[in-house]
Formats: sequence, C-alpha cells, structure tokens
Amino acid sequence: MKSVPSVLLSRLIQERLRAEDCVKRGWVLDGIPATREQALMIHSLGIIPRHVEIYHTTFDWPPESEIQDRLVVPAGISELETAQKLLEHHRNIVRILPLYPKILKVISADQPCVDVFYQALTYVQTNHQSNAPFTPRVLLCGPVGSGKSLQAALLAQKYGLVNVCCGQLLKEAVADKSKYGEVIQPFFEKEMAVPDGVVKKLLCQRLSQLDCVQRGWVLHGFPLDVDQARMLTGRDHTPNRVFFLNVPLDSIIERLTLRRTDPVTGERYHLMYKPPPTMEIQARLLQNPKDSEEQVKLQTDQFYRKCAELEQFYEQAITLNGDQDPYTVFEYLESGIINPLPNKVP
Repeated sequence: MKSVPSVLLSRLIQERLRAEDCVKRGWVLDGIPATREQALMIHSLGIIPRHVEIYHTTFDWPPESEIQDRLVVPAGISELETAQKLLEHHRNIVRILPLYPKILKVISADQPCVDVFYQALTYVQTNHQSNAPFTPRVLLCGPVGSGKSLQAALLAQKYGLVNVCCGQLLKEAVADKSKYGEVIQPFFEKEMAVPDGVVKKLLCQRLSQLDCVQRGWVLHGFPLDVDQARMLTGRDHTPNRVFFLNVPLDSIIERLTLRRTDPVTGERYHLMYKPPPTMEIQARLLQNPKDSEEQVKLQTDQFYRKCAELEQFYEQAITLNGDQDPYTVFEYLESGIINPLPNKVP
C-alpha cells in the first residue's frame, strides 16, 4: 500500500484544523510529522503546535483475562518489521526535534499509562513563558527605504512573531497559482496596483492562520492609506501596536539609489555601505529601475502625503526616527511593545 504524499496529507490536516471545533477547542496531532520534510511542510502552512511530546512505549497489557484471551496479533508487527519501523523512526526523529527547541518535552512511556497521561496533561496545561507581555499584532508604517523589512525581521526573530510582508504575500500567491494568485497575475503583468479588496482578502486569510493567531504578527506594506486601514479593523486583524518610521528624503535616496545587483551571482551591493570587492564586479552591476531617484522621490512623496491621515487614524501610534542605527531603532520598537501605550494629550 502506497503512503499518502506529504503535500496532500499536510493540506488535509490544514483544512481539518481550520474547522471551528479545532479553532475553539484546540487539537492534538498524532502521526505527523513523521519526517523533517513533513514538519517543515506543516510549518509553512501555519500549523504551529504549542506543545510537542515524544513517547517511548514498551507495553500496556490489559488486566482482564477475557480480553487477554481474545487478543490477536495484528499484521506488520513482527520483530523484523518492528525493528525496521523503529530504525526509520529514530532516523527521522533526530531531524525533527531541533524544529521544536522551546516546546518539546520527552516523556518515558515505560511506566503506568496513568502516569504518562498526567505528565502529558501537566505539560499541556503549562503556560509557556514568552518574551512578549501579550500577543503582539504589530504594524510598521513608513516610506520605502525606511527599514520596515529589517525591523520586522528582527521583531519576528526575537519574539517569535510571524513576519507578514504584504508585497511578498502577493508574490507568493502568484507563484503558488492559488485562486487569489490567478486574480493578481494580470495586475502584476501590467505593473498595476492590485485592488484593495483582493489584497484585504488575501491578507485576512493569512492573519487568520493558526501561527498568526497563536504567536502574533508584524505587518508591513499595508495599509498605505486610511481606506486600507479601515479594512484591517475588526476580528483579530486590528493591530495593537503601530509604529511610524520617519526618514528624511535625502537619507532614503542615499539608501536606495546606490543599491546594485550582480547579474552573475545575484549578490546585492550598496556603493557606499557594501561596495563590490573588485572593479570587474562593479562594472557589471545593475540598478533596479525602482531604485532610480525619480521613482524613489515619487514613492516617498506618495507616502508622506497620506501619512498625516494615517497617523490620525491610529491615535495610539508611536512615531520613531528611522534615520539612525537599525539596532537603536529596534530598541525603541521593543520599548514601545513592552511598555504600556502612552496617553495622548488632547
């Protein structure tokens, strides 16, 4: 009998875990992941468990003689078959365990079943400590080149948040040829803006996935104006921390217009901060048309023209100077997440 492909199995599990009973009551997953490939696959679908438990079983013999008498030996558990299964298990498990470093508990099942159950129950009922004081839903706003992507990556790394880049989300939908991707593709081909309604549906779908609900998220690239901001209001999509990264036009031009890409290796350089090592490489570097001074000025102007209304919409937003060392900016962001929101003076 052939095994079910990991891709199909992961999709079926994803569909089941999205059901209302699983979302409200929680779930216990057994039998998958059996391999590192499956573990990575379910991670990519947003299936992130809160607890991971490993058992090693020996036996559980029924005390009633009547039950003992009618027991039969199932197929596939001969000594040779069992040894093969154990060997395969141990080969895979050592590659799966590193994926769950902070939520893993190993329980020896070579003890009474009741003891195994209560050890597992105690662990499941334990609230894991988090670096964040609440489930963060962080929104980073700022002009192109303000460092939103870097700060989002740093926050995601430290606090375990899901990094949601709106632009990347659109590209992935097209690459996956999903139902939204088919709608988005024509706009990409014509280099036109994707309609807000389509972006909202795709974004809300992502923010509703289990990893975003459980771990929190940091969003950048959307909203760009008040109308888009209103679309995020409601359910679990309203951000509880909003930051505006302000960077002057001169600094943005310096950051973006000096970026170059090596068409041979794909390596990215910056003529000031990360210059190419040789003149040969420098001679073949290319500039993305979007990084031209004209385009950078246009995009920056478009953001700041709508920025005032957006800041007014998010009354509790925190404005930061993004024109400084990235790790200094990150410290300010951390402070804004950990500390209570400031009271606005009317």
